[in-house]
Amino acid sequence: MPQLDTSTWLMTIASMFIALFILFQLKICNRTFSPNPSPEETKPVQHNNPWENKWTKIYLPLSLPLQ
Repeated sequence: MPQLDTSTWLMTIASMFIALFILFQLKICNRTFSPNPSPEETKPVQHNNPWENKWTKIYLPLSLPLQ
């Protein structure tokens, strides 16, 4: 059974990584990003819910006493 020649694998893998790095650098270079994004002013929205002024408690099934 012939031996598999792996002497060129290192050069092939290294050149593939270099080519992918250059390709991704070129793709990222062509993108345009805004130079300085500024946050937008947001105003809080006031909702009038009927339960806001009341004391409420949610009873979960697991927090009920055992029967």
